[in-house]
Amino acid sequence: MAAVTSHDEQTQPSSPIQSTGGLDPKTVAVKAGRPPNEPDQPLNPPLVLASTYVAGGELEYGRYGNPTWQALETAVGELEGGQALSFASGMAAVSTLLGLVAPGEKVVAARHCYLGTLHQLAGLEQRGAITAVLVDIDDTEQVVAALDDDVALLWIESPTNPALEVADIPALCSAAHDHGIKVVVDNTFATPMLQRPLSMGADIVLHSATKYISGHTDVLVGIIVTNDDEVLAAVDERRRSLGALPGAFDAWLALRGLRTMPLRVERAQQNARELARRLSEHQAVERVRYPGFGGIVSIDVRGGAAGADKVTSSTSIWVNTTSLGGVESTFERRRRWSSESPTIPEGLIRLSVGVEDVDDLWADLSTALDGVSAQQP
Repeated sequence: MAAVTSHDEQTQPSSPIQSTGGLDPKTVAVKAGRPPNEPDQPLNPPLVLASTYVAGGELEYGRYGNPTWQALETAVGELEGGQALSFASGMAAVSTLLGLVAPGEKVVAARHCYLGTLHQLAGLEQRGAITAVLVDIDDTEQVVAALDDDVALLWIESPTNPALEVADIPALCSAAHDHGIKVVVDNTFATPMLQRPLSMGADIVLHSATKYISGHTDVLVGIIVTNDDEVLAAVDERRRSLGALPGAFDAWLALRGLRTMPLRVERAQQNARELARRLSEHQAVERVRYPGFGGIVSIDVRGGAAGADKVTSSTSIWVNTTSLGGVESTFERRRRWSSESPTIPEGLIRLSVGVEDVDDLWADLSTALDGVSAQQP
């Protein structure tokens, strides 16, 4: 039977979700970012396809703003409790934030954060632009020891991708602020339905809205949210100058998807919890990694890479593909990517649990795992 890591016993994020503006987040997800409630106004914001505007207003040009982006930004901003800006992708948002770090400064980051973020950090370090310090983000003492006055940014993922470690966000934010360090929290996995880092002390929240916010595996959008006016202005200026902009249709689809995020996240989490329980009892699984909340589960499969590859090639419902957070259940062996952290086991499979019937998901997955068990001595 699989050993379940200690943080798998956690049943909620390090801070429970709080209501926004007096409304529950489930209500905010449906209500925010809509046109005024007036006669003949549409219920949904229209899709505005425009590269330029009549002079004299605030928009002027398509790189400076779009009403469709603004509707999405209003909704996500209200959910996270800050002001939001949207980007062409999650990685465009990551690049924007890392581009604000001055030459020679340090960035302390989670060792197991998204490989695209790790790749960005490594590239900047190789060019001599920054110093990247990688830490085990769930080891609070280790992270705090890495913080000093030369650090400009603390980059937190919680839960981490794909190891699913959970950070003590309030404690880390407090320690970082003692040194004047800004704190970024990638909240893609938890979503604002389960965790609101700004209310826990973070300065900036990042989302790959491609994932749970849009929820249908059909757009690329990134989001940055902050309450820091200086950071907001710098991020907006960098977005304008680099042109790291979302397409209006992508933003419209992301907002449409956000309306059902409370239902999708709730169902995915319900399925994930049950699958984590069942997986912990399967002989082909060495370890189950699940923080107790959210829709992502990672497992270490017996037989290493060969065992994991056999599982991901033997299902009919689960789809072997990258990315996550859609309504459909997907999985992949993360070390198939050469840039994945070398401390991630070769046999680790990250499962993005969808909203299908849990018994159907289990039947499909357990049959694939049975094939691995049959090959074990």
